[in-house]
Formats: sequence, C-alpha cells, structure tokens
Amino acid sequence: MTVGAIAFGLILGGCGGEDVEPAGGALPVTNAGEFEQLLADSESPMVVNLWASWCIPCRSEAPLLTEAHRQLGDEIRFIGVATEDSQVDAEAFVAEFSMTFENYFDRSGEVKGWIGSLGLPTTFFVAPGGEIVSTVFGVIDERRLALEIDELLRR
Repeated sequence: MTVGAIAFGLILGGCGGEDVEPAGGALPVTNAGEFEQLLADSESPMVVNLWASWCIPCRSEAPLLTEAHRQLGDEIRFIGVATEDSQVDAEAFVAEFSMTFENYFDRSGEVKGWIGSLGLPTTFFVAPGGEIVSTVFGVIDERRLALEIDELLRR
C-alpha cells in the first residue's frame, strides 16, 4: 500500500481503530540536549509532536497521531514530548489516547524552546540523522499530516 493510499485512508477513515494498550508507566525525562542527540542518532524519519495534557488543541490531534502511528509506525518513528505538564497528567493523557509510540517528559519546556515554539501543539518532521525538514505550529489536520509524511518519505 502506498503512503498516499494510507494517508487517504487516514482522512476518510477517521481516527478509530483497534484497541491497543498504552505504553504505561512514567514517561522518560528529557531535556533539549538529550532530545537533540536522540534525533541525531535516529536512523528513521520521525514525526515529533510537542503536547501537554491541558492543551485543548493537543487533545484534538492526539487520536490522529495515534492512528497515523498505527498505520505507519513501521516506516516512520513517532515521538511525543509532554511539555510544561505534570508527569501524572502526562501519563494519563498517553493512556487516554492509547498512545503506543514513544513519549518523553520535558517539565521545563526546554525542548519546546529549542525547536523555537511559543505554543502548543507543535509538530516537526525530521529526516534520519536529525535534520528538521519542516515544522507545523498549532493543530495539524489529516491532510497536512499526510502531505508532510509523504514529503518526509520522499527524501
């Protein structure tokens, strides 16, 4: 199945899907330096989403990202970063949205500052080796996510 067909399925199929177990447990703590190294060390293209449990727009896009990971997780590494939140609330958010992709915890917002974001949510698309290809400030919708992923996979 092509990425375009998968993206089209995401748009038409909504965000429903099979029940999966959330990652569970405390989210690993990170900071800007550690996170930059994590991206640099990755051999896969990545979709990275900065979010917080208190962020209403983040709640609206969480099901989309969870479904995209379910469909494309073999081709793209999905990473979430809970920022300026509490560990307990971040863990509850991950469980609520069955987010089985990697999620990290950045209480101080260092990662958000490093990427140059002033607000949440922020989604950035990263080539293998850590090069940031594009950034979406604010809510990402199905169409934009599909277009950005297609572009990332063409690199």
